[in-house]
Amino acid sequence: MALPFVIETNSLVKTYGTQNALNGVNLKVAPGAIGLLGPNGAGKSTFMKCLLQLLPITSGSAKLLGGEVGTEGREIRKRVGYTPEQDCHIPGMVGCEYVTYCAELCGLPFQVARQRAHEMLDFVGMGQERYRKIDTYSTGMKQRLKLAQAIVHDPEIVFLDEPTNGLDPKGQAQILELIHSLWHTYGITVVVSSHLLHDVDRICEQIIIIARGTVLVHDTLENLKASKKGSAEVVVADRHEALRAACLLKQWPCELLPNGHLKVEHNADSLNPLLHVMRELKMAPLEIIPSPNALEETFVQALEISNATA
Repeated sequence: MALPFVIETNSLVKTYGTQNALNGVNLKVAPGAIGLLGPNGAGKSTFMKCLLQLLPITSGSAKLLGGEVGTEGREIRKRVGYTPEQDCHIPGMVGCEYVTYCAELCGLPFQVARQRAHEMLDFVGMGQERYRKIDTYSTGMKQRLKLAQAIVHDPEIVFLDEPTNGLDPKGQAQILELIHSLWHTYGITVVVSSHLLHDVDRICEQIIIIARGTVLVHDTLENLKASKKGSAEVVVADRHEALRAACLLKQWPCELLPNGHLKVEHNADSLNPLLHVMRELKMAPLEIIPSPNALEETFVQALEISNATA
């Protein structure tokens, strides 16, 4: 039976000396693709490490996959995967040897661990590099290796801390596609900690925004976009100025963005008024992106409120 919540926290506090890294976090998080957002130093990594029992909780309580954090550590960790932000390989090991070792640490017998290691290295696109020493890997290869070791034991939830750090745009897209498939194809809940809004917007369905150790926002991306209705980016093949002029006649702010899209503030609950204007112009859109900046606007507003009350 599927759990209604994979993460539950009650007044979770983590203190370093006199500094609160987490300040009374209360959350109930359903399975899915979850984006954990916040500026550097917001408490994202600390939150994950407390759930993973890599750091002791100062006060409050937490449950992960229904198990009490702090008392059911070994059993919980068998069901969880984790990729830290920093490199975590063992010098001198080759790729398949390292992933096999990680699988054994999670309780798999050697033969099963070795087979799973090869399967996961193929899955992340590292099949050709499996016998190379990890010390010789590029940044992108190390990120793929970290993902392979995190899922080698078929976990129910995976925590990924800044998984696209140091990658070029092509590498970022490839890693994000792999992460996207974990939940949408294989049903593994994914928690992606990042300060890159575009990455989270692309692959996540739930959003948690943390700043100063406090949860500012916890909602679905769909709800956030619905709350920011009235804005859209329109992609057309030509006649940009004609559409812009028609929008301005409706008193809709409209600007041409550097990417060639037109940003229209149509101030309506649906796209129908905008589509009507385009039909009058006999203009067919190549694409319309509703509420394109909803996540960014929510993020900025949440941080402004946090800073104002600090």
